[in-house]
Amino acid sequence: MEVLLPAVVAIALALWTRQIYLSLLAGLWLGTTLLAGGNPVAGLRLLAEEVVAVFDSASNARILIFCILVGGLVALVQASGGVAGFIRWARDGGWGQTRRRAELLAWGTGMALFVESNVSSLTVGAVSRPLFDTLRIPREKLAYYCDATCAPVCMMVPLNGWGAYVLGLLAAQSSGGGGNAVALLVGALPYNFFALFAILFALGLAVTGWGFGPMRRAEERAEKTGNVLAEGAQPMVSEEIAALEPVEGAPRQARDLVVPLAAMVSMIFVGLYVTGDGDLMAGSGSTAVLWAVGVAVGGSALFYAVPRPLASAFRGEARPVLSLTESTEWALKGGAGLLGVTVLLVLAFALGSVSRQLGMGTYLVGLVEGVGAAWWMPAAVFAVNGSVAFALGSSWTAFAIMIPIALPLAEGLGLSAPLVLGATLSGGIFGDHASPLSDTSIISSMAAASDHVDHVNTQLPYSLTVAAAALAAFLVAGALAL
Repeated sequence: MEVLLPAVVAIALALWTRQIYLSLLAGLWLGTTLLAGGNPVAGLRLLAEEVVAVFDSASNARILIFCILVGGLVALVQASGGVAGFIRWARDGGWGQTRRRAELLAWGTGMALFVESNVSSLTVGAVSRPLFDTLRIPREKLAYYCDATCAPVCMMVPLNGWGAYVLGLLAAQSSGGGGNAVALLVGALPYNFFALFAILFALGLAVTGWGFGPMRRAEERAEKTGNVLAEGAQPMVSEEIAALEPVEGAPRQARDLVVPLAAMVSMIFVGLYVTGDGDLMAGSGSTAVLWAVGVAVGGSALFYAVPRPLASAFRGEARPVLSLTESTEWALKGGAGLLGVTVLLVLAFALGSVSRQLGMGTYLVGLVEGVGAAWWMPAAVFAVNGSVAFALGSSWTAFAIMIPIALPLAEGLGLSAPLVLGATLSGGIFGDHASPLSDTSIISSMAAASDHVDHVNTQLPYSLTVAAAALAAFLVAGALAL
């Protein structure tokens, strides 16, 4: 049981004290102390080594650089007047006039961007945050839409790095059929109950305006007081950047937001194509997203440097929205505004690594093996893999641990391989969606400029509701499959 303690302590302390950084450090220190044989001094030394080791992973380093560049992009589109122009355009088009339309825009944007989860969250936040703030919709609600339409959508439409990763795991399993990996994954999609239900649940909330629990209270707070953040909240993006006003004379045109975001999304496809040697499904998602946001930052700086008539220009004078020097200054200021989320990701990655070294995933998966009643096995796989992903903060790690066990287990028990794979994928998505340690949850908080603990607290009842529905669906599907 001690292998569970670091993650449990970190999550419990974060939810109780709201001190997310200190809570992660406490859990990390406990984990490294266990690895050091119970010596807290040696554990402290190992803690420093684990934090540094985060940067040994190229994928981790790309995500961290991505976060810094995102801060620069947010500052640029704010300072250029692009966000203010988009608000005006949305109001004129009717999207910013009602809560329902604003929430449907957030949901629809997340559904459309299934290429990469981080880009999906960022785009939903950049497009919708100004509208949500204007309509007094809490940042927690926006963070929920960012989270509910990133990993679930990417796994339900696996024409991306998520699909490529799972296909690689399936191809390595002889019981998965190797060459039939694509057919197995496609067959599992209808059984990915959690992802499917999460998407539909978010749509239902957007259409009906219904809510309950902490999210309902957050909505009432924002509607009555106009405070889109709770009292004492610590948003993942500093308010100096999130609420940045356009520079003097900025034209306030929607294209100054749309063009950088379009360049970023387009570059995702280019990055996946290049890194996959012509195969989008084989491309590196972390590399593609880093290239994409880098191109968006550099391209927007060049775009804003082209002289054009400005609102404050006299007698038809044309000048840049932002000079290259100004763009550089704003990009650096924006990157500094995301220092907090970058540190948080480093600690989360380090804690995940320590938990894996302690064998936490293997311990949890061992709970599935040796059980008797085969009909409830899909539900058990869903629950255990959800626990693994929740504690590790990574659905991909949970997939890598569970798929090599779940598929042979299904074969031995005579269960449908697509059904068990669907349960495995659903569990990973649930844990990733609900965990405060997950990079997708952290980046969703960043994209919405929300307090991360508030995002987790308000989202968790919704996640558990959807998980309960998925669990029931797997019980029924398991019984019908026999």
